[in-house]
Amino acid sequence: MPISKRKRYTITAGSHKIHLGDQTKIMGIVNLTPDSFSNDGLFRSGYSAKKAASYAKKLVRQGADIIDLGGESTRPGSNRISEQEEIERIIPTIKLLAKNITVPISVDSYKPNVVKMALDEGAVIVNNIMGTNPDKSLLKMVRDYNAAIVLMHIKGTPENMQNNINYSNLIENIFKTLQKSIEKCLEIGIKSDRIIIDPGIGFAKTVENNLEIVNRINAFRSLNKPLLIGTSRKSFIGNVLDKEVRKRLIGTVSTVCASIIRGAHIVRVHNVAAIKDAVIMTDAIVNEKTV
Repeated sequence: MPISKRKRYTITAGSHKIHLGDQTKIMGIVNLTPDSFSNDGLFRSGYSAKKAASYAKKLVRQGADIIDLGGESTRPGSNRISEQEEIERIIPTIKLLAKNITVPISVDSYKPNVVKMALDEGAVIVNNIMGTNPDKSLLKMVRDYNAAIVLMHIKGTPENMQNNINYSNLIENIFKTLQKSIEKCLEIGIKSDRIIIDPGIGFAKTVENNLEIVNRINAFRSLNKPLLIGTSRKSFIGNVLDKEVRKRLIGTVSTVCASIIRGAHIVRVHNVAAIKDAVIMTDAIVNEKTV
């Protein structure tokens, strides 16, 4: 039985038009944190904005279609940092990047002041992990800056999300919650072509929950929004394979390929070069042709 074709979308983010459906887009992760779950935070090797920008540019050369910068770890049990500290971590890098890359820049933050400064300096996508209860002032900012937004499903906050993993129906719960978030965006005036959804792999989910989401991504198709999936190096892969973080690349590739086949439009990953080949090959299978 042939794989059902992905819906096509064009997302508008600032001056960028991101065409989705034929080619899977790769969002390259740039962690500007000393305590990233994936152990790759650039602070570990002596952080500087110049070094972070150089790393981001390397990801673009390797095939990243979007660069996602984050300054606060959101791993389970992680501690919140102040807005000022987050600003100091990410804004200098965005300033450098905006002048030197042509792909869209995404800011991985849910804090309005951080987001405003990032948008002022050239970010055009807000990757909001608190997408189940988005801050109204943040949504108005997205609207006013003509940015795009990623709405991610989560229960609680990163500090406590793994304490509340009970779902009567996982997929239905995620679907209805994201549907309400989409409605909030539209009510505030964010245009439909600026909204992306993410079911939140690893955020208030068990290993089995994460596997179910990947297997049933197509269940979110009727929300009529492009789907972003972030499985890269996450603990459910480590649990299945009994592998520590640095040895989860093959597991990540497997989840990326499965996600694309089931309808994902954007994959958020650390290892862009390795994932690029997997994405091209999987797209060719899904499309039954090269793009």
